[in-house]
Amino acid sequence: MEIDTGGSISFDYEAGGLKKDTNWWGAFVIGLAGTILVTGIAPVMVTSLGASCIPVTIVITLSGWLLCLFLAELAAMMPERTGGSPAYAYPAFKDRFPGAAKHINGFTAWAYWLGWFPVAPLNMILAASYVATLLGLDVTHTFTPLHTPIAYWTLGISVVGILAFFIPAYLGIRFGAAFATIMAMLSMIPLTFLAIAWMFNPSVANLSELSGFHHLDGSSFFSGMSNYSWLSVYVGYSFLLTWNVIAMEAAACYIGECSNPEHDAKIAMNLEGGYGVFIYTLVPIALVVVIGAKALAGQTLAGGDPNAMFATFAGKIFPAGGNALNWVIAAMLIVALSLSALNAIMGSGRAIYQMAVDGEFPRWFTHLNKHGVPDRAMAFNVAASLIVVFLGGAVEIYTFSNVGYTASFLPVLIGYYLLRQDKPDAKRPFRLPEFMKYVALALALFYFVIWSYGGYVYTDMAGGDARTCFYLGWATLFAYIPFYAYRKYVEDRKYAIA
Repeated sequence: MEIDTGGSISFDYEAGGLKKDTNWWGAFVIGLAGTILVTGIAPVMVTSLGASCIPVTIVITLSGWLLCLFLAELAAMMPERTGGSPAYAYPAFKDRFPGAAKHINGFTAWAYWLGWFPVAPLNMILAASYVATLLGLDVTHTFTPLHTPIAYWTLGISVVGILAFFIPAYLGIRFGAAFATIMAMLSMIPLTFLAIAWMFNPSVANLSELSGFHHLDGSSFFSGMSNYSWLSVYVGYSFLLTWNVIAMEAAACYIGECSNPEHDAKIAMNLEGGYGVFIYTLVPIALVVVIGAKALAGQTLAGGDPNAMFATFAGKIFPAGGNALNWVIAAMLIVALSLSALNAIMGSGRAIYQMAVDGEFPRWFTHLNKHGVPDRAMAFNVAASLIVVFLGGAVEIYTFSNVGYTASFLPVLIGYYLLRQDKPDAKRPFRLPEFMKYVALALALFYFVIWSYGGYVYTDMAGGDARTCFYLGWATLFAYIPFYAYRKYVEDRKYAIA
């Protein structure tokens, strides 16, 4: 599709062709599925690093807002692309590196898919465990696929939940956005309230817990651990953080389905990034100052189970809440986790759909249903999610998934720089200052260090199943090759002869 960008420059790229049935609000609320991952990562970080995790979290979160700004410009520049951030790599590379552009496109979209689809099984495992607990189901009988046991009830509810969320995803972006709006309001309003509630009741907070940003054992911010220096430790934990924190970029997956994408992109992405910085900063601060390092290091909270963490936190702010408060917290987390599961099915499905449209994935994935959404691509996500449920725990799925996720942004950020260099006069309804093209390159280098060295450090510290899942992630990343080969050497030749 040739797009008139103003002046003498035309911009040629393949359009996604999805129905434009939403606006900036729809993109924003479905994209909250990325921001809401704070419910999982904040408890893990504060029980692992204590207050020392806060500066690191703030830095990574601010990088996520920067990423949203870059994606806002790219999305407004290419309003017909779908699938979010990976969709913008191919148009950026195809003129300067025509031979490599398709492979860059395929790798980027597949890595993004690997980064996002496991959100569904991970969050449904957590949500299912809370549902089982609330209903008083027997969780003593477990299944142990690797070393992390899963209760049979948890496993069953997870499978049913994943299959159920395919329904709103199948029924189109308008229905999906309405469904996501309800879930976002039911989860983000109480979560936002909890993040700031302690400010209105200062007696429950001890701000001295933030002094020096110490580790849980009282050691300084610059203390190392597990035979690694302090800097290596923070880069390693940033490997976990990026999988969660920069997921606020998920709103970009739906810009191509907005009725006025050139206008909606900047609103949705800026709003997503700003709210992400707010919630990812305040939640860990609130947990540290209200619960305190001693309790965070205790046996009942160590490991960072979100339900135990937020229930303890809310109980300190509202001591009269009792059992009803526990139900409210559990319900909030179940809805929040479910929203992320819905986006994992919808968003990454659009990424591989666009990859198939571009010619790097089997044609079967280019199918749209009567509601104008890529049903087969999303069904593929559901099938893959049902397999990953059997990996077990959060750390295992984090590690498996982030082999692809952070890496997927490297070509996109480099592509942003190339588009600024090669097409400086192209129409950009939302345009960042010129120096930001160098910031994009710096951010790409930053993410590369986190992805490569940070991934090595974290899996080495975690050991066991985390290392196994790290290698499984790499195997899945290379699984793109046979899909591409089938498209190029079987389907394309068949259609060329026909």
